[in-house]
Amino acid sequence: MDTEAHQPLKPGIIFLMALGCGVDVADNYYHQPLLPQMAHGVHAPEEWVAYLPALNQAGFALGLLLFVPLGDLFERRRLVVLSLGTAAIMLVMVAVAPTFSMLAASIFTLGLLGVGVQLLIPFAAHLAPPAERGRVVGTVMGGMLCGVLLSRTISGIVGDSLGWRMMYWIAAIATFGVLLVLWAVLPKSQPSARLPYTALLRSMVVLVREEPALRESCLFGAATFGALSAFWANLAFHLSGPPFNYGSVVAGLFGLIGVVGVVAAPLVGRAGDRLNARRMIGVGIVITILSFMLFGLGGRQLWVLMGGLVLMDLGVQIVHVSNQTRNQALRSDARNRLNTVYMFSYFVGGVVGSSLGAAAWAAVGWAGVCVVGIILPTLALGVFVFNAPARPKSDVTETEGRAVTGT
Repeated sequence: MDTEAHQPLKPGIIFLMALGCGVDVADNYYHQPLLPQMAHGVHAPEEWVAYLPALNQAGFALGLLLFVPLGDLFERRRLVVLSLGTAAIMLVMVAVAPTFSMLAASIFTLGLLGVGVQLLIPFAAHLAPPAERGRVVGTVMGGMLCGVLLSRTISGIVGDSLGWRMMYWIAAIATFGVLLVLWAVLPKSQPSARLPYTALLRSMVVLVREEPALRESCLFGAATFGALSAFWANLAFHLSGPPFNYGSVVAGLFGLIGVVGVVAAPLVGRAGDRLNARRMIGVGIVITILSFMLFGLGGRQLWVLMGGLVLMDLGVQIVHVSNQTRNQALRSDARNRLNTVYMFSYFVGGVVGSSLGAAAWAAVGWAGVCVVGIILPTLALGVFVFNAPARPKSDVTETEGRAVTGT
């Protein structure tokens, strides 16, 4: 019985959970504006360093698969604190890495162990009363989204003035500080499942097989996040060369521009009161494709890059929030596992997008990155258009999902 979900959450705890999500998820994005600096710092070719985002995302995807399901099996507060603690240690390892191999291993392990954000989101959904769940989950996810975007701005500024290694020392201190605060304020939360760990992992295969809405969400999320990852994995290199010749500060400031997309996404999401979540996903996919068309047509003009970034972040967030709307309403006793399946596929898409983007950049430059960014969501759009309408079970859960998440 999910009795904890009926206890009201104090606004301060909700804010701190959102802050924890933002600080934790930022740890996996600080490197993106700093890639050219990192290449010089460890004396490695830029072509090698361009694959660091893919390594980080691969580690994160594996961590999601191995560790996040434990939130349905063990006490959640302890798991969140353990994840933050190991992330803080790996941030120090990145800061002191003397060689590319050490840096790559540390970035991968940071992703593998730093999955606290994906423990906090279903934790918040579990604790919130049903009538407030949408507000609570939306607030916590808002902290995560701001962490993703602002991390790039912060790291660009700090990296330019103090160096990329200092950025990771600061991140380690911030993560450890959040760990102490969350340990003090988060309530204990008992597990909702009584399965052996191996059975818990096998049950995720059952979820994929039995929930068509989940399968669609996995595909749509992977394709759009893959496109976004291809963009961010190569933006710093694009801006550091002609005709721009900018440093890490400008690359980081693009994160602030992306906040516009995050602010607008909830406003657009209100259209979900009149449309179902799947239709909103279609809108988001189309917007993502249009953004990469802009990048391709005017990628040598700064204002076009800025406008395209707003569209891209808006489209990806519409898809992501609508996917979570569907997923978190499917089975209340399996929220961590539903989140694991979806986010695992999400970051596998990120690995594919980052890797294809790095290869395309090395082969033909920015035009190749734009082609990757168009192809991935176009494949998702094809599935969206030609796939059979959702079954009645999924139709019901979409309606419930809008009520649950308030989108």
